Amino acid sequence: MSTTLAESESRVRSVDRRLAGLVVLLKDKPTQSLSTIGRSARLGGNIVRFIVTDSLSMRLPLREVAEQMWKLLKVTALPALLMAVPIGAEVSVQVGGIMNQVGANSLAGAASGLGVVGQGAPMAAGLLMSGAAASAIASDLGARAIREEIEAIRVMGIDPVQRLVVPRFLAMIAIAPMLCIIIIAAGVAAGLIISSNVNDVVPGSFWQSFGAFATPTDLAFSILKSVVFAALVVLIASLRGLEAKGGPTGVANAVNASVVLSVFCIFATNLLISQLQMMFFPARLA
Repeated sequence: MSTTLAESESRVRSVDRRLAGLVVLLKDKPTQSLSTIGRSARLGGNIVRFIVTDSLSMRLPLREVAEQMWKLLKVTALPALLMAVPIGAEVSVQVGGIMNQVGANSLAGAASGLGVVGQGAPMAAGLLMSGAAASAIASDLGARAIREEIEAIRVMGIDPVQRLVVPRFLAMIAIAPMLCIIIIAAGVAAGLIISSNVNDVVPGSFWQSFGAFATPTDLAFSILKSVVFAALVVLIASLRGLEAKGGPTGVANAVNASVVLSVFCIFATNLLISQLQMMFFPARLA
């Protein structure tokens, strides 16, 4: 009897501890989330402030920006090209099969225009930046943070955001349209090759339907999405890198969090921008 009573008391205490932990979790997590959003907004404001002030005073580190552009292009340009070819080919194969059944092969170019230009290219560019560029930025800044280089920079009277984050931000903003254009060109070219050689689509018909459905507005929104994604990726990766703690494990956690949060924000932002585009610039024939 006493054993059963002791077991019951133990279960009750275990349930109480779990409930207490759940209450603490529900209480602290929203506060931590709001705090992270606030720090991200402050970091974004500081980046914009330093870009404006350094531009007016002619002190932008253009050489550092060029070096960061080259480093980021080295890790993203070739994967962008390799990712674009399957995207364009997949769109042509999947849509081409359906169009063959309904006798609408002439609309193969429209599928590439709507699929690759409208959604595929900016999303592929964003995922590349979140996977390759975000991990590079977070690991670099995180390694500096755990070696206390960030604190040493502050002690010397230099703002780490101005010295380290702004060049990476400008470099990412500069290469984002390049990646988007590379993916669009390679994806549409792959779609044309598949359509003309596999689905027997006349190239002239392909380009005619492509030009009818893919408008300059779609291209502009595609590039705009890639630029917004680049800004989000740098902001998230820089914040996580600067706040990395706990040695190499902290750097690894910062890189992992940067990639995961960047992907989530890219999908959410893509949905928002696409809805705004459909509201104010509805699809129509060019």
